[in-house]
Parts: sequence; structure tokens; C-alpha cells
Amino acid sequence: MPFVKLFCDGACIGNPGPGGWAYLLRITTANGMREKEGSGAEAATTNNRMELKGAIEGLRALKTPCQVKLCCDSQYVVKGITEWLANWKKRGWRKADKGPVSNVELWRELDELLSMHRVEAVWVKGHAGHPENERVDVMARTRAEGIETRT
Repeated sequence: MPFVKLFCDGACIGNPGPGGWAYLLRITTANGMREKEGSGAEAATTNNRMELKGAIEGLRALKTPCQVKLCCDSQYVVKGITEWLANWKKRGWRKADKGPVSNVELWRELDELLSMHRVEAVWVKGHAGHPENERVDVMARTRAEGIETRT
């Protein structure tokens, strides 16, 4: 099973506002290591939605089941995966206070992708000199800024 490090990030100019997401995959196989990256944008969104999209699109880019170390500076994404997701599902996609889960369609999509891989989600401190996190941050912000200039 290939080992993959997935670095992902989201950015939003205003919240809500124009947003961007990005991912960087480092894929290690018996034949060596390669990288793949991707990014995108939405005209009217939130920071949390873009953080989720970075993780979703990074996992979607994997064509076979992988062992994935997902590195993200979003506590929302990391805690969602490691702490909240299982209970949301048990409660019919409801939070502990019985309110609906925000961004439920994205969480459902992420949940489906997580089931295809063995994923360890790890929080990394943002804007702290982590090279891969800085790289995806720049990519996401650049995409958000590109949308902002067109609106």
C-alpha cells in the first residue's frame, strides 16, 4: 500500500468571501517518491469550507487505497476527523447539542473518501515555517485572491 503525506489548506478573504483551497501529495512507493498538487477556488465561501475542500480534493486525487498522513493547520478538519466524525454519524449527522453539523455535505464527502484509505490526521501549526504547510497556504491564498480580483 503506497504511503502518502497529504498537506492541505484553505483560505478565505473575508469570512464569508472569495476562497481558495490547495493540497500537496507526497507519494512514496517501491519505485520512489513523487509529488502532485492541486488547488481551486470559490467565489463565495467560508474558511472552514475551503479547509475541508483541500482535504477532500487531496484524498480524491489518490486513485488507489493508500496509507495517508494528512497534515493540516485546521483544528476544525483534524478534530472533525479524529474526534467528532464518528459521533456525528451515530447521531444522524447531528452535533452533541442536537443541532445540525455545519458543512454536512462536505463532511459526508470527506467521510466517504476517508473510508477508502488508512488516514492519520495530524495538526500542524500554521504560519510557523512548516515548508509544506507554507506552500499550500500560498497556493490557497493565491487562488482566493484570483477570485477576489474578478468579483
